[in-house]
Amino acid sequence: MKGLQQTLRAAIFTSAICFLTGCGGGSGGGSGSTTSTTTPPAGGVTLQVVSFGDSLSDVGTYAPIASAVGGGRFTTNPGQVWTQDVAQYYGNTLSAAFTINLTHELSPQNGLGYAEGGSTVATPADQYDFLTAVIGNVEMPVNQQVGSYLSAHTSFNANQLVLVWAGANDVLRAGTLPTAAPVVQTAAAALAQIVGQIVGNGATHVVVVNLPNIGLSPKGLAQPDGGANLTQLSQLFNSDLVTALQANGLQGKVIQVDAYTWLNGIIANFQSYGFTVSNTAMACDPSKTPDDTSLLCSPATYTTANADQTYMFADDLHPTTHVHALFAQYVEQQIAASGLGH
Repeated sequence: MKGLQQTLRAAIFTSAICFLTGCGGGSGGGSGSTTSTTTPPAGGVTLQVVSFGDSLSDVGTYAPIASAVGGGRFTTNPGQVWTQDVAQYYGNTLSAAFTINLTHELSPQNGLGYAEGGSTVATPADQYDFLTAVIGNVEMPVNQQVGSYLSAHTSFNANQLVLVWAGANDVLRAGTLPTAAPVVQTAAAALAQIVGQIVGNGATHVVVVNLPNIGLSPKGLAQPDGGANLTQLSQLFNSDLVTALQANGLQGKVIQVDAYTWLNGIIANFQSYGFTVSNTAMACDPSKTPDDTSLLCSPATYTTANADQTYMFADDLHPTTHVHALFAQYVEQQIAASGLGH
């Protein structure tokens, strides 16, 4: 604990120096506005990307502090997460809508990446613990993320691609079955309502990603039941989300991406995708990475020099850069199959 506190104090001090001298933040990802290009983007159509969700999509909310130790995103830094890759594919860049400041408060920025590490679908941040030593309880639940977007921009439009991926933190905090079931089912229903709000406010291209099999993460495998409870809760959330989208008349209005089946397939055939380690170990060395979280992971804390490409998981929950890149390609394929771009 003493070593962690010293690391965090050093990180905050370095961030303060950067704040006062105007040095770069290290969050990457560019601006939230559409990039002007002379050639069509790889996706065949230029789209402005807006993202809502949790750490799986967070492009740098906590980078002003985390970048002082080489971190910034919940992956193998300085690598990108999938939302940034998708944004680039459609001729755009994506940066954080809010970033944390030195007093552990969120400050609005110009980006359209509203996803924040630790966020649930609707549970207030102060009702659970998440890296409080690093960032405090500041993360916005997804309904508040969407509300913040609408307060700033009024509506969505046909030139935007809206990415929604949330619910993992609800599952992780729900406990065990059967008492966990109502919590997870409520979260799935709430997410469908949020998607309806997005569609109802003008969004015509909305991607809704279901949960991966959290039971197959290193965290899941380390549980006494080997991840069985987390797998069942992931399945419950996904089935209820589909049901709620159907009930709300949204299934034909959104592009549904099946991350659960996709990740199961990648894990089962990991070597054919260039990985040497599947879901059994972490790219970020726990003995070197502050707080054992990918948010504070950097090349200096990798298990091996190329761990960002050869491991599947950065820490016990979050994908490496390589997995994010592969998932972005899968999402792009699903979007193309819907008839948008190529």
